Amino acid sequence: MDAEFWLKRWQEGATGFHMTRVTPLLAKYWPALGVPKGARVLVPLCGKSLDMVWLASQGHEVLGVELSPLAVEQFFQEQNLKAKVHESPLGTHYVAGEIEIICGDIFDLDQSILGQCQGVYDRGALVALPASMRSDYARHVYGQLAEGYLGLLLTLEYDQALMEGPPFSVSAEEIHALFSPHSEASTLARMDILDKEAKFADRGLKALDSVTWRLEGRRKPAAP
Repeated sequence: MDAEFWLKRWQEGATGFHMTRVTPLLAKYWPALGVPKGARVLVPLCGKSLDMVWLASQGHEVLGVELSPLAVEQFFQEQNLKAKVHESPLGTHYVAGEIEIICGDIFDLDQSILGQCQGVYDRGALVALPASMRSDYARHVYGQLAEGYLGLLLTLEYDQALMEGPPFSVSAEEIHALFSPHSEASTLARMDILDKEAKFADRGLKALDSVTWRLEGRRKPAAP
């Protein structure tokens, strides 16, 4: 699962993961997290998600990260936003109002950038990564966010033997293992959604759960 895989998906228009509306689970559960207005919110592997527009409408600064230049350009075109563009060692930065998208590899971001993010919304990043990459991803991204960050994470659970990802199945046991070094993860909701996702039933699944997680970064003990 490398960069070329995702770049090809966007080039071929194989983007069934893109939603043409704001994710209902985001609108339902985000307000209760208590992320301060004005806080910077990270949206990893953001594609051209409308969720970024919604987060900005809630008073947040949004930082998206996306590999595909095509996805980034389509986002600003479709939202009728004129972006200012500049380059940095991290990639190409597109900025319009409260939304910034870095077109580059999220593993190139460091603590100086990630540490500015007090919030995070992960709908399609963790589940897009195979098991071999998820530990490095959680450590690199979540381990470097602002102390005490708050976040919403959406995952899927199903029998991985019945279907190849992405999206991949990520169990509750794995979530706790991935996040326990730096964060608290608690379940907000679990729903059986197979009857609403015929394409997954067609691929052989007998059950499919959507799980919504609340994340909170641990704070360092106060100095004596």
